[in-house]
Amino acid sequence: MGLFDGKKGIVMGVANDHSIAWAIASYLHSQGADLGFNHLPDKDDRKRMERRVRQLAEPIGSKFIMPCDVAKDDDVKTFFAKAKETYGTIDFLLHSIAFAPIEDIRCPTVQASRNGFHVAMDISVYSLISVTRAAADLMPNGGSVVTMTYFGGEKVVLGYNLMGVCKAALECTVKYLAHDLGPKKIRVNAISAGPMKTLAASAVGDFDQMLGLHSAVAPLGRNVEPEELGKAAAYLLGDMSTATTGEIHHVDCGFNQMGSPGHAVERLAGQKK
Repeated sequence: MGLFDGKKGIVMGVANDHSIAWAIASYLHSQGADLGFNHLPDKDDRKRMERRVRQLAEPIGSKFIMPCDVAKDDDVKTFFAKAKETYGTIDFLLHSIAFAPIEDIRCPTVQASRNGFHVAMDISVYSLISVTRAAADLMPNGGSVVTMTYFGGEKVVLGYNLMGVCKAALECTVKYLAHDLGPKKIRVNAISAGPMKTLAASAVGDFDQMLGLHSAVAPLGRNVEPEELGKAAAYLLGDMSTATTGEIHHVDCGFNQMGSPGHAVERLAGQKK
């Protein structure tokens, strides 16, 4: 018997099989969840965006796969209206969406453009508000919302730049949404994941160096595994965390707790021998 038997939910933000959203979806499915997915609208007949999601979602029996551009209110309304037709009600929502123009991520934050800032905040932060508002209408008996963040929203991480500003805003948004939706028994939390090689991570400069730094400094001496994010999300999205809301839950092998290099010096010294 799975932890999510009989539960229905929406997963937003799967780009490919390396996505954090897919790592979480895979684990939820293994626990019995019935999952629906969005994909970005395709701009041509090749339907690459839809195909990437369908080739993952259809083998696990998903009966709801639809385009949704979270930057468009009408798209969000239509997407959740169709979800309601399919499921009636849902138990949870996973939001794993972030974007900024590449030129505005790779430059120092002080050089970020006004338009890039607007786009990044709209898609990376406001989208959580818009999709949570829509999903809440499908949670008449309460439910759970989880979004994805990163330590770069708390402290400066070299190369994270404008996206760090967005994650700081996202984490504050989680807390206010938790307050607003608490009376409806809807919980809102975030997972602050350690670095993983994803399509989004490829936009961050020196990402391989970031991976090495995290694994060297983290108390556990390694980086997080995809299934571990799935398990953490299952806790926050399911019935084991019914008194938990407004939290930023770190799943990063302890990296966020370190105020010094910790064991990194010993590990690097050992490698040189």
